[in-house]
Amino acid sequence: MNTSQTDPITLTVVWNALLSIAEEMGSTLRRTAFSEAVREGDDFSTGVFDSKARLIAQGNFTPGHLGSMPYVIRTVLEYFPPQTLRPGDAIFLNDSFLGSGHFPDCFMASPVFSEKTLVGFVVNTAHHIDVGGAAPGSQRVHGVTESFQEGLRILPIRLVHEGTFDPDLLRMILANVRMPEKVEGDLNAQLNANRAGSERLSNLFKEYGATLLDRVCEDILSASETRMRELIKQIPDGIYSFEDQLDDYGPGTEPIRVAVDITVEESSIEVDFSRSSDQVPAALNSYINYTRAYTTFAVKVFCDALLPQNEGGIRPIKTTAREGSFFNPTFPAASGGRATVQIRIFDAINGALSQALPHRAMGAFSHWNNPNIGGTDPRTGKSFVMYDLGFGGYGARADSDGPEALAPVVNCRNIPIEVHEHNNPVRIKKLELITDSGGAGQYRGGCGLRKDIELLADQATITLLGDRHKFAPYGLFGGHAGANAQTILNPDGAAEALGSKSVHQLKRGDVVSFRLAGAGGYGNPAARDPAAVKRDLADGFISPENAMQNYGVDLD
Repeated sequence: MNTSQTDPITLTVVWNALLSIAEEMGSTLRRTAFSEAVREGDDFSTGVFDSKARLIAQGNFTPGHLGSMPYVIRTVLEYFPPQTLRPGDAIFLNDSFLGSGHFPDCFMASPVFSEKTLVGFVVNTAHHIDVGGAAPGSQRVHGVTESFQEGLRILPIRLVHEGTFDPDLLRMILANVRMPEKVEGDLNAQLNANRAGSERLSNLFKEYGATLLDRVCEDILSASETRMRELIKQIPDGIYSFEDQLDDYGPGTEPIRVAVDITVEESSIEVDFSRSSDQVPAALNSYINYTRAYTTFAVKVFCDALLPQNEGGIRPIKTTAREGSFFNPTFPAASGGRATVQIRIFDAINGALSQALPHRAMGAFSHWNNPNIGGTDPRTGKSFVMYDLGFGGYGARADSDGPEALAPVVNCRNIPIEVHEHNNPVRIKKLELITDSGGAGQYRGGCGLRKDIELLADQATITLLGDRHKFAPYGLFGGHAGANAQTILNPDGAAEALGSKSVHQLKRGDVVSFRLAGAGGYGNPAARDPAAVKRDLADGFISPENAMQNYGVDLD
């Protein structure tokens, strides 16, 4: 039943205009950023909020940022009530508990005015390449036991006053990071994005008027909530549970239990992580904002990946986790490496809901790899931080193989080899898919990715952030698990296996070989089309031995 107060044409035009504002903010941020993480890796997000501080539209960017934004803006307004804000202001924060779970993710929120009337807010998040702390890149896991070791923690501050950066606050921030030029450049890019969004949103209100725009926002939220509830109703009522494990939280530590119980009741869904492990004494914990963000994303994708996300669509989804658990730690739990958790949240929810609607589920992702390498660049004599993103394969689905080398739930982009080699003292010696890594099945899981990086500086520190070294990505309904991941130091010499979340000192000429896990398969391998097996062999995805062993296809 259509309960919209706005005619459908106007609603469609304005809704798409709001979405385009969020996308334009993203393109502005990307084009003006200094760091590879933002400019090339797309590790940022943008959102548009109405005058009541409700998320109305978001850019197609990183779910961990986007799902946290509604809670961030509410916090901002607790510190800075609307009547205290002025045109051109920007409120800045990066606190793990208040934001998206770790210090590198920095939020900038700006009020939007139209003829002196507050009409909404624009918000962006950018992953800054360094915010201080125990290791370059500020994402060290092992050996970091509390937030105070992780870098510069910033509660909401008015960093920009009526269009101008506060020089004292800016000086304080830049004095505490390893790459001040890139951090300052990205801060300016964030402000540029908000300026673009503010101008577009203000003009939209001038064109349509506050009364109509407010009504449209209400209709957007109502329509989104109604549609999400309709989609949830397609999932049979019941309780669905699933368990998986993260490898560890550093060398010699125990696995972390990821346990989820999902209750579906009519048009609402509750996702509970309370049976998961307790919070850990390492920088891997997932604060509730981050847990909630990826839970919302996973449920939305399972229901309808193309459904626009806003606060209306979020309303039917409840995320819970007991206080003090891994997915709802208490401050000052460390969390710098929490990015490795995002895929496991998705995989756990996907595994649980596969019991309800098998045709919508997929095998587990390959996982991904997010190392940081930092030291002194001999070409310039200045500090460098190489922030890398390595993406493996997608899990197979009920009707298709999993694709290779695509960004999983993080929604970022591969950073080109040429960019890394230009900006950092490294050489990428190898980049290739790993034969026989994807899980066998009627539909095959995507292959893992191998990337070998050689250090060209005298020395550097590498912080590893990966997983699936011990617990392979699961397959579904007879599909096989993917191959485990490995990280190997100097694979062509005295090869040494490295832990997935360890820290090491590198010297000139050292090569670190990242070998991501393969994704999980779907369905019985015996049912796979022999022609597909032959194509896989021709493409190098499988070996003749694999074709015979898993599929019974003799290609000799």
